[in-house]
Amino acid sequence: MVAAANPMAVEAGLKVLRAGGTAVDAAVAVQATLGLVEPQSSGLGGGAFLTFYDAKTKQVTAYNGRETAPAGATPQLFYGDDGKLMNRGAAILSGRSTGVPGAVAMLRMAQTAHGKLAWKDLFGEAERLADQGFPAPLRMANAANGRGGQAQTPDAVAYFTKPDGTRIKPGDTVKNPAYAATVRKIAAEGPKAILEGPIAEAIVAKVREGANPGTLSLADLKAYKPQASAALCRPYRVYIVCTPPAPSGGPAVLEGLGLLERTDIAKHPNSVEGWYLFSQASRLMYADRDRYMGDPDFVKVPTDGLLDRAYLDARAKLIGPTAAATVTAGQPKGAPALARDNTQEVSGTTHFVIVDKWGNVVSMTTTVESTFGSGRMVHGFFLNNQLTDFSFAPVNGDGTPAANAVGPGKRPRSSMAPAIVLDKNRNFVAAVGSPGGPSILAYNLKALVGLLDWKLPVQEAINLPNLIAGGSFYAAEVDKFSPELRAGLEAKGVKMSSGFGAEGSGLHGIEVTPQGLRGGADPRREGVAKAP
Repeated sequence: MVAAANPMAVEAGLKVLRAGGTAVDAAVAVQATLGLVEPQSSGLGGGAFLTFYDAKTKQVTAYNGRETAPAGATPQLFYGDDGKLMNRGAAILSGRSTGVPGAVAMLRMAQTAHGKLAWKDLFGEAERLADQGFPAPLRMANAANGRGGQAQTPDAVAYFTKPDGTRIKPGDTVKNPAYAATVRKIAAEGPKAILEGPIAEAIVAKVREGANPGTLSLADLKAYKPQASAALCRPYRVYIVCTPPAPSGGPAVLEGLGLLERTDIAKHPNSVEGWYLFSQASRLMYADRDRYMGDPDFVKVPTDGLLDRAYLDARAKLIGPTAAATVTAGQPKGAPALARDNTQEVSGTTHFVIVDKWGNVVSMTTTVESTFGSGRMVHGFFLNNQLTDFSFAPVNGDGTPAANAVGPGKRPRSSMAPAIVLDKNRNFVAAVGSPGGPSILAYNLKALVGLLDWKLPVQEAINLPNLIAGGSFYAAEVDKFSPELRAGLEAKGVKMSSGFGAEGSGLHGIEVTPQGLRGGADPRREGVAKAP
């Protein structure tokens, strides 16, 4: 089964599964197609985290394809010549925002380890659609006609403008022969196709155009290495939940679950008390994440301390009968002295889940950061603006450092947290994940609570209204909560307001049932979950 945010990408994955490919083989085809038909969210010029379950060994591996900052990046990357922090919009559109893209290299690493088909045979559907044309999806057309700066760049205008001078509309045929040529080259050469040679040279030239150019170099691109490690797994009631480690959002989601495990939320499905407990655990989770998460290759991330039983016991006791006015970060074992991080994450991400006939599973979240990334395009694909996921200011007012400060070769902190759930015997139970900027943590936590605690089918868990609670705010899909729920939550100090500050959810998931696999696709997007 494949669950992804666009039917054309789902079909590309299903074709690979029908041909005898594994979940990782299919993931290559899905990503290549999403980069074409959902370029506002992910692509060849972006990064990703992938969590893989091997049905034979029952082991879960995490693959890190997060972008890296160039060797020339300094903590003052987003300061202008006047010594002041750059406007966020200007930073996103500048060449400084682009890191070394890692998604293709990460997929090659995973496919080498877990694929069955030849790498060169996984790009046919993306190549065909790019050459022959595809109907513009609603979300892509809406983004192309949006007011965001990336939709107004020369590259985006050239790509999305029809011969009559108007922008594409939903259903219009879109062709991208340059993208077709790029995936043909990747099929033949692997990641070297974009990390070395003419495409790499085009990337370097593009990020050095205009005001505030970037320092990304051919050496930076050639030096990129994805990472593989054991997934970060922790027990949750009768389950085991696995995510990638930092700098992904996985540790935060596992902390949120650890806090909720110390409540009776399972007894309160979709009720005032259930949502109240969810919101308060979320606040504690975000407070710790905002202070301590960064790239563990560069900063000390106290993952073990945050997930320590005694620490979670103490933090969970902070959840009282009504909401506290403020929530602050705790002091887990091994915590360094760090400032609260005010990093802003924005939209431009997608998630998919694949299960193959052997029972292997891929849960992958993939991104170009903002909508259409930096708005800069080379050889048919957009470049990421992932470096704006770093903290713009490297230190706080009192001089304490931010865990997520910019550094050469460093990967920015991420909220992406593709999750895989096992039972106590390490058999596959479910996989889920979402885009949504910082809200990813809340979206994933909601889906996991719906699945594991409230025993909802995966589609119903995905359909639950979204509530993001952090600090003193409660952003929510207010109209999806009943008047009774809203009134009850407000009486407990949870006053919800509309608006997110990041894109809405795009949850996709697959679960095992006695009748077989059951999938779910977020109705807030245009995806589907289908079996071959």
